[in-house]
Amino acid sequence: MNLQPERQFDFWLGEWDAAWADDGKGSNRVELKFDGKMVQENFTAPDLIGMSVSCYDPERKLWCQTWVDNSGSYLDFTGGFEDGNMILVRDAIVKGEACKQRMVWYNIEPGQFDWNWERSDDSGKTWQVKWQIKYTRK
Repeated sequence: MNLQPERQFDFWLGEWDAAWADDGKGSNRVELKFDGKMVQENFTAPDLIGMSVSCYDPERKLWCQTWVDNSGSYLDFTGGFEDGNMILVRDAIVKGEACKQRMVWYNIEPGQFDWNWERSDDSGKTWQVKWQIKYTRK
């Protein structure tokens, strides 16, 4: 993908069906807002309703995303496009333990992509997939 950095999330724009594990299902609507400077995600699943906003920061040359949801989560990520994958990472505390968390968008095609939620307990040397979603364009 050879896009201007602020256009790197364009693949994600649109309406999506999401599927995971044996029977997990959800939907996602992703839109450009604020004169095309912000990407807004609205995710809905039976037990999870969430929203993210993502903006490209030209000063730091990276993407910044904030996620909030109906469980009270507030997550903040930074990252960018690397080797055909969009990767956003954060430092976290989970059950009192420091770790890293990341989201990876990969296998990106016009009508589908894969997304992983991953965790590292060794400062990012190795990653464990905790949640994997297959997205298909509606």
